[in-house]
Amino acid sequence: MKTGAKILIESLLHEGVDAIFGYPGGTVLPIYDELYDSSLRHILVRHEQAAVHAADGYARASGRVGVCLATSGPGACNLVTGIATAYMDSVPVVAITGQVPTTLLGNDAFQESDITGITLPITKHSYLVNNAGELGKIVHEAFYIAGTGRMGPVLIDIPKDVQTDVVADPETVPEKVSIRGYQPTVRGHPKQIEKAVSMISGASRPVIYAGGGVIASGGDAELMRFAETMMIPVTTTLMGLGAIPAHHPLNLGMLGMHGTQSANYAVTECDLLIAVGARFDDRVTGKLESFAPNAQVIHIDIDPAEIGKNKAVDLPIVGDVRQVLKEINLKLTEKRVQSPWNDRLAEWKSQSIQPPAVDTGLLTPQYIVRTLSDLLTDSGIIVTEVGQNQMWAAQHYSFTRPRQWITSGGLGTMGYGFPAAIGASIACPDKTVVDIAGDGSFQMNIQELATVVQYNIPVKIMILNNQYLGMVRQWQELFYDRRYSYTELPSVDFVGIAKAYGVPGICVTDPADVKDALRQSLTCDGPFLLDFRIEREENVMPMVPAGAAINEMILGDKR
Repeated sequence: MKTGAKILIESLLHEGVDAIFGYPGGTVLPIYDELYDSSLRHILVRHEQAAVHAADGYARASGRVGVCLATSGPGACNLVTGIATAYMDSVPVVAITGQVPTTLLGNDAFQESDITGITLPITKHSYLVNNAGELGKIVHEAFYIAGTGRMGPVLIDIPKDVQTDVVADPETVPEKVSIRGYQPTVRGHPKQIEKAVSMISGASRPVIYAGGGVIASGGDAELMRFAETMMIPVTTTLMGLGAIPAHHPLNLGMLGMHGTQSANYAVTECDLLIAVGARFDDRVTGKLESFAPNAQVIHIDIDPAEIGKNKAVDLPIVGDVRQVLKEINLKLTEKRVQSPWNDRLAEWKSQSIQPPAVDTGLLTPQYIVRTLSDLLTDSGIIVTEVGQNQMWAAQHYSFTRPRQWITSGGLGTMGYGFPAAIGASIACPDKTVVDIAGDGSFQMNIQELATVVQYNIPVKIMILNNQYLGMVRQWQELFYDRRYSYTELPSVDFVGIAKAYGVPGICVTDPADVKDALRQSLTCDGPFLLDFRIEREENVMPMVPAGAAINEMILGDKR
């Protein structure tokens, strides 16, 4: 005889869950009572939004499904932004919510919300559980759906009486999940693979456009083999950073609004664009009709709904990125040598803006990020908030491997970074996890300082503090005649706040102190906060204005 709550906890352990991020409330009390005696590790965050971001960061860092738990009504609704964040970036998360008893459903009961309805557009699937005996099967299905095909969040909403119901004979959970209508395509169609090989072999100016699907599928090794065999340059999306090492000769860097000159010029001039696990989102394409205007396009993606959604495609291949690249690599029998196209791209790369690699006398974010990159080498996981801090990190940190870069790409969620860094640190305790933050973003989930202290989670917080909502201010400077409407933030004593929670910290105002401050942070056993007072009106460059073609960049100073 088992209660629904006990079945839930046993099912999570059966799925290999070792940590869950949550916040208790009235409708999940039976679950928390079972957690009290369970071996399952629970991290008590200080806001439900932080719970889902932490589960998201856990999933991105580890490749496993992240799990969060919240009560009904406001608790469940506080998960919505984080669920949408995971949905937009295809991150496998299972969100468990409590619900009012089934007898009160639809009565506007205290703390009742239709969370399955609210999250319908931002989940892969959702369950409202009516029978405790089905909980084991539902949990098993939820993990399967979240972690297969195009990954994403799944919600399980459990009424309180279902949690307390006693079940004598729970439904048997099959080892292999079979869901009618849900059969992700893994292998590419053989004839499409043949056509792709022919197009690749015949192209004179090919470019690979790699996205987050490469990392989600574990396809980075096959990508490297493909690129090196055919000597094809690679540009990545924001989500694809780490798919190819930053210093690899074939790496053109990031594409799009804040991409490199070489990547944006290469895609504009190429005659074949091979999109691999990437969607053609507007921050990448800019003016769509000017994006790769003279190129044939091959699009490899596990989600058929992405094919042709934004950009017309000449050859679609639906399948798992790693598997499709493996199939293509098996067909490539001849290795291509350096071509005039490679020489031209190398020249563009050499002409690109070189970020400041040394102390310029000013406390610039570029110098801080590059110094951090030099100190951490390959050992760090970089998590960011959203805004200028995110783009400076993307442009100036040298990522060398997948899952080293965690950021909110699709939804652009301010307040994401710090709790996601907590999740990443729980998932990878052997790695140094750094949250690169802006002073605006960090204040959105600053209360999680209490969480890192309670569990001694050694996240390093690095605030690039310009006392502005920096990216919005940059747009106001460039496109609104410097009318800084409500983007200036008053000075905050972040070190004082951190110390009040029990986190040590340093405020850095002199560029000569950057390296020593970073070293002190990285050698500290627990959490640490660095408040860098950077140049206030430093901009992220290059930049493609909204609506412009990606080769129409504002380049800025070549400092």
